[in-house]
Formats: sequence, C-alpha cells, structure tokens
Amino acid sequence: MERERSEPTSDPINGGFSYLATAQEQRPSLGKMLSAAEKFLLEKIMQAFGNPPVHVVLWNGLEIQNHNGDTVARIFIRDRDALFKLFLNHELNFGELYSAKRIEVQGDLLDFLEAVFRVWPLPTQDKTIDRLLAPFIDIRNNTIIGSRRNIRHHYDIGNDFYKLWLDERMLYTCAYFPHPDASLEDAQIAKMDHVCRKLGLRPGDKVVEAGCGWGALAMHMAKHYDVTVQAYNISREQISHARDRAHAEGLDGKVEFIEDDYRNVKGKFDAFVSVGMLEHVGTDHYRELGKVIDRSLKDSGRGLIHTIGLNYPRPMDAWAERHIFPGANPPSLAQMMQIFEPYDFSVLDVENLRLHYAKTLEHWLQRYEENVEQVSRMFDEQFVLAWRLYLAGSLTSFKTGNMQLFQVTFSRAGNNQIPWTRRYLYEPEYQPTGEADGNL
Repeated sequence: MERERSEPTSDPINGGFSYLATAQEQRPSLGKMLSAAEKFLLEKIMQAFGNPPVHVVLWNGLEIQNHNGDTVARIFIRDRDALFKLFLNHELNFGELYSAKRIEVQGDLLDFLEAVFRVWPLPTQDKTIDRLLAPFIDIRNNTIIGSRRNIRHHYDIGNDFYKLWLDERMLYTCAYFPHPDASLEDAQIAKMDHVCRKLGLRPGDKVVEAGCGWGALAMHMAKHYDVTVQAYNISREQISHARDRAHAEGLDGKVEFIEDDYRNVKGKFDAFVSVGMLEHVGTDHYRELGKVIDRSLKDSGRGLIHTIGLNYPRPMDAWAERHIFPGANPPSLAQMMQIFEPYDFSVLDVENLRLHYAKTLEHWLQRYEENVEQVSRMFDEQFVLAWRLYLAGSLTSFKTGNMQLFQVTFSRAGNNQIPWTRRYLYEPEYQPTGEADGNL
C-alpha cells in the first residue's frame, strides 16, 4: 500500500534551511489498536531514549502524545518491524531506519536531537551484555591493515564530496573562532596558528605530523613558520591532493607527504603534532603511539595532540562506528594519559574547544544542505540522509557536552624551554623564551 505523504513544512529551521520530512495525515485513532507486546516495546524504546518530548505516529495512524503535548518533533515509525528493530538496538538501528526512511522526523532535526541527547541515560556500568555480544559484533581493529580499511571507508569516498562543504583549504577538524561571527575560512586559519603557537615553532624546526588530512596544516607550518615537515597519512585521496597542492605552492622542499602509517615514522624531530587522528588509533594502541613519539622527539622536543574526546570512557556511537567512522574510538583524558605516562612525558596544557567544534559543525551542516542536490547526484538518498544525521548528530553532541574536543600539549620531562604563561597564545608578537623568562 502506498504511503501517504504531505508537502514538507515551510517553517525554517536552524541555519535558515528546512529538513524535508514526510508526514502522514492525521487520521482518527478509533479502532487503531496496539497489541500488549507492541505497547511494551514502545514503552521500553521511549525509556531507552530517556522519554524525550516527542510525538510518535505509528504505521497504522495511531498517535502517541508525550509530555502533555509539549513536544519538539513528530516521529513517524513506518512499519512494525522498525519498532522491533528499535527495541533490539535503538542506538544502532535508529540511524539505519532513518537513513532508509522507515523512521522519519517532522520538525527541526537539530531540536529533536538536542531534546534526545539531553535526556539520554548514561550507559550502565554492567558489562555482562557487552561480553556476551562481543563475539557477534563487527569489531574493526586499528591494526596497520585494519586502519587502512577503516580510513578508506570514510576519507576515500571522493575529494569532490568534501569540497562541497569544507573550507577552501579542506580542513576536516575543529576550527578555532576568535569570535563567534568569524568565517569558517578565518577560523580554520586561526586554528592552525593556535596549534603552531602552542608548539612554539621556530624557524628551522623539523616537525612530524601524524594524520595530515589534505595537508593544510603541514603547508601552513612550512609557509608561515619556516619549518620543514614530514606528514604521514594512509588516505590515498588525501595524500594525492596534498602533494598536488604543495607542488603548486612551491613547497616541495619544505613538506614531504608520506603515504604510510604513523607507526612507521622515522627520524628525529623538534615537534610532533597530530590533529584529528587519535580518534582512529584505538586505546589499545596508545602505548604504541607513545613509543613512536618517544623515539621521534629530540631531548627538547614538544608535541600537541588535538582529538575528539569524552568525559568518561565509552564506545563510539554504534551507528556512526558502523556506517560513518569505522574503528573510531574517542578517548577520555584519563585514557590519553596512556600515551604520555609510560614515556615520562609532561602534560603542559589541556584546552577544551567543544563549543568551537559545535560552531564548526554549524558551518559544515549549513554548507552540506546548500549543496545537498549535488550530494544526491554523487550518491543515493540513503547516503544523503545518513550524512545529514551524522553532521547534525555531531553538532548536537558537542553542543550538549556529550563529546569534547581536547588539545593537549606535552614535552620531555626535563625540557625547561616552555612558556612561562599563556600570553603567547593571545599575543602573537610575544615570543616566549622558556626558562629564561623564569630566571631558572
């Protein structure tokens, strides 16, 4: 039987664009009955989501009002099997059903996600179920081979896709907004300068970058801070783009882009930097990463790791891990210490930029929606919906504090060539000299 559809709502949502949500005309609920089992499933599903203020419409037209009519969205569950799938695993299957249009959201998707995220229950500490299910779960380990597979799933889907909604330099990490009204392009430049000042880069320094994306930071360091950079990445598409751009900008002698795993870094360097890679390393490999940094840094070496993070250890969202970011595992700060403690690195500074990432994602989502017709021509409708949910969900996660963005700077334990205050971060003309500032 063909499903009834109405025209999309004309009310604008955040950012001035509208999410097109199909809607079923309201029908009398007389005679529309749920079995006791279906009522039980729906009750448990709503409890699992934290009983958010939403209005649920079922496949038979029956409507369930929540929170005394004060709701943020209407959720259409299009078939009985979708209800059962939500009950089995709401975290994984909501995204799959949404992408397949078997669940549809009418209203502001961002408002809906924020309402859900703000009441989402903390996960239970009982690991019994996890242990029982472990043999049946697709665990994508971040070995050298596994990491290549995982990265290609996300980053090698085509540079033309990312060009539609990233900034002109193709930075796919949190920007730094000196003020909320800064453009995305200006904020990404500010982020790169923020990182370079934290590293205390000096002319002639040798820098190694682990996970260089499309190469913007490596080229920025070489061009504006007069350093030489070896940048490692296992994404073939990104490395190809970075090499072409470096050649076009005359930086061939200053930047070397190496298509290889971070575990194969060779040489000695004044600074180590990783922006947006740690999420893909996996906590089981943190000691291995620390060993790479330890053998790579000179005695006066310093480093910076910029990563999505969590307030407490927990798995990546199951749907995003399976369909968007396989192998992703953002760490807590305590987990990050597994990189530093075994090798006696001193943590110098920790900054949380989660609101900057929320603002970055606002820009990305806006640009994605502005170019959604081109995305539709590149991929199918399921892809379009999946990436809409991924970007909107990520924005909401940072806005509500479910995810963090950590920048952690560190150095060798005995290195006294470190800033005396944070003045250097906000006054670029000020050049700290380390121990001389403190008369040590």
